[in-house]
Order: sequence, then C-alpha cells, then structure tokens
Amino acid sequence: MDPTTSSTYIYGRSVADDQLGDWDLLPSVSAGALRQEVCSKDQGAEEKGKFKSRLVSAWNSMKYGWPLKQKSKFNKISPLIMLGKTYNLKDDGDKERFRRTFASFLWLTYRRGFPQLPGSSLTTDSGWGCVLRTGQMLLAQGLLIHLMPPGWTWSVRYCAVKDDLDLLHPADGAEGGWMAEEGGGNKRVRKLSVGSLLDRPMEATHRRVVSWFADNPVAPFGIHKLVELGKSSGKKAGDWYGPSIVAHILKKAVAASLDLPNLVVYVAQDCTVYLQDVRGLCERPLPHCWKSVIVLVPVRLGGQELNPSYISCVKKLLMLQCCIGIIGGKPKHSLFFVGFQDDQLLYLDPHYCQPTVNIRKDNFALESFHCKNPRKMSFSRMDPSCTIGFYAKGPSEFECMCAAVNEAVSTSAETYPMFIFSEEKQRDMEEEMIPHTHNLAYIQRDNELNDEENNSMDEFVLI
Repeated sequence: MDPTTSSTYIYGRSVADDQLGDWDLLPSVSAGALRQEVCSKDQGAEEKGKFKSRLVSAWNSMKYGWPLKQKSKFNKISPLIMLGKTYNLKDDGDKERFRRTFASFLWLTYRRGFPQLPGSSLTTDSGWGCVLRTGQMLLAQGLLIHLMPPGWTWSVRYCAVKDDLDLLHPADGAEGGWMAEEGGGNKRVRKLSVGSLLDRPMEATHRRVVSWFADNPVAPFGIHKLVELGKSSGKKAGDWYGPSIVAHILKKAVAASLDLPNLVVYVAQDCTVYLQDVRGLCERPLPHCWKSVIVLVPVRLGGQELNPSYISCVKKLLMLQCCIGIIGGKPKHSLFFVGFQDDQLLYLDPHYCQPTVNIRKDNFALESFHCKNPRKMSFSRMDPSCTIGFYAKGPSEFECMCAAVNEAVSTSAETYPMFIFSEEKQRDMEEEMIPHTHNLAYIQRDNELNDEENNSMDEFVLI
C-alpha cells in the first residue's frame, strides 16, 4: 500500500481529506516497510539486538497503527471538553479551534534507533516505555502553558519537501506564517521561509521545548534521562514504569534541569497535597518571584477496575483550566487523557513506534511530534491507576487551583474524595519513596473479583 494514497495518511494528505468525520486513529505504515524491517539480514551479534528492536517496533506499529478502517466518531450535539475548554462541534469556528488545540499537544511516542539506554543495549522503548511517554506528554503540556502565552496553538502545518519544510495552509493571517509585502496599493501575499519562522520567538520556544524531550542522553526530559533517574526507584530500561513512579521521575528531572529555574514539581503523598510543602517549594525571598508549580497526584480509583462513582469527579477535573492532563490508560497500556465527550475519554496514544528524530539538525521536522487525530475510549475501560496533573503560575493561581480542585473532588457523596488538601506540613519528608500498598483500604465494588492477573495495584495508595 502506498501511504501517500491511503485514506489514513496524515502528514501529507490534502485538506479535502481532513474532515471531522474522517479523523483516523493513528498514522499508518506500509506493509512493504514492515516486511523490509522484519526481513533485515542479521549481521553478527551486535546486529541481533538491533534486529530484535526493529522487529518489536514493527509489531507495535502494526498492532497500534494498522487499523485502517477504525475512526473516532464525535457527537456534534454533545459538548466536547478538553482541559478546561468546551467545544461545540456544530460550530465551524469551535471545530477549527478544537483541531488546532488538539494538534498543539506534544505527541511523544515510542521511538527506535536512538543511542543505547543506560545499562542496556536497548535502542528503542517499544513495548515497555509507554508510561514514560505519557509522563513526557503531561510534562510537555505543563511546559507549554508555562512558557507560551495564554491560548497559544501551533497554527502552522508543516509538510516535508525534499531537504526543507514548506508552509501549507496557515490557519490565520500573520500567525499562520503569511506576510503581506509592501509595494503600492496592491499587496502581494507570500509564504514566510522556515528561517523566518524560526526567528519568531514563539516558534523558537516551541522547538526548544520539543528538543528537551529528544531521544538522546543530553536532553533533560528525554527517555535516556528518565531511565537514568528511575534507577533510584529500582527501575531500569525495559522495566514497566507505573504512573506514580513516573511522577517522581518527572519531579527529579525538572529539579535537575538548568533550563527551568522558575518551575518546580510537587508530587502528592498518600493522596494528600500538603499545602505548606508546596508553598515552601515555590516561595522565594524578594526580589525573586514565586516559582510556578506542577502538582502531580497519583491515585487509584478502585480495585481491579475503575469505580464508576469516580467518573463524574474525573470529568470535573478535566473541565478545569488548571488541569494539564492525566497519565492513565487501560491495564498495562498507558494513554494520555486530555478530555472527554459524553462517556468517552479523549486521549493521545504513545504506542505508535516512530524513527528517532535528530533534533541537532537545522529545521528538524516537527510533524512526528504532533498528532492531528484524536482517539476516544469508554470511561469503563479506564485503569484505576493514574496520575493527575495541575499547573499554577503564581500564588493567586495556586490558591484558585486548590479551591477549584478541592470542590471538584469533594462533591460526591458516594465515595471518599479522590485526594485531599491539607494545610499541615508532611511529617515524613522522604518524598522520593514510593508508598507501599500494605495496610491500605479502597472502595470495593459489590461485584468485584479478587483477580490476581494483570494487577496494577503496585506503588499506589488505594482510596
């Protein structure tokens, strides 16, 4: 199959093919490319590991990127909620705003062909790194909000053309990359060059944020750095990383970064946000200003399955503008949740394996870091283990965030709160320790079975 003629070809397809009802699940790969990867000749012991990595990558690409006929269908009557914003898909303006906002999320997926990970011969995270990737996506969303102006969207569509990038179909005037040339009464419209785009501060910042998540050892939030930081939690490359451990790894990564002196990450302990501890991280003596904060709350919303009583709380949290997403998914299958419509969660899927991008190359391609195709799944399939993220820029925003989140998680009379806020200071300051699950209680559904298989209850405080 030629991907350029497939109805699911994403990055080079025409605008006519880009209709709301035809949104696809994920970019596809051609059968010929898969056969070529799988049938690569083994050239010695060193090549065996690379061949195995390519084989795993091809399998994941086929498994998660192959369903050509499946499409995400959206209800044009029901509102669509995405991280605090509401979209009415009957309205063409709202529909376009939704497209642009969703396409602006950083889509961080499995990659192959990067330098070997610390302490291993692995050159891909395919098959085991999905929670690290969804953690990267949540952090990336927090960084975009932190560094970009309010309402920023990636309004330029790129298409690879030979050795350069061409600018196609800008969404609006100057912001879309079009400029009017002066000259008399008549003005000609021309495309801005890629060099001109890079001169724009917002596009330069966008590229810089993308480079922080590159798949190389020096990137502060790349897969190599996260695996290295995971060693203190007893994890290594190839292991399964849970949402709670990833939250602590992200905290360490931001603390170690020299690029973000005005941002901290706080991880809630035992389903409790200790406000004095958060303020202690953020407050600085004058004339320095308050540090912005990303608050990560690992929770477990049930036993082996999601307790449906918490669905309304999850919806309320996704309706808050301070929410930056949820590291969640299906059992052993992590997804990045960013919104919902009716009883369907909206998410980005990290399981499509893509080649590593060399971000040191001038004008490196950006299209593989953005996804234009939203996917949905039922709330009932959501794994109860998740980590919820919030962002507050300053002290007033932090107080507003606490009030709004506390109201959202405390309104259900059928369940205990998902988590709580405490004015006290945490007694045990060993924040890097992952909580154990012994002597902990959770709400058990009447029909819940004690199934030992596919147990994802490790490392979580159960509520």
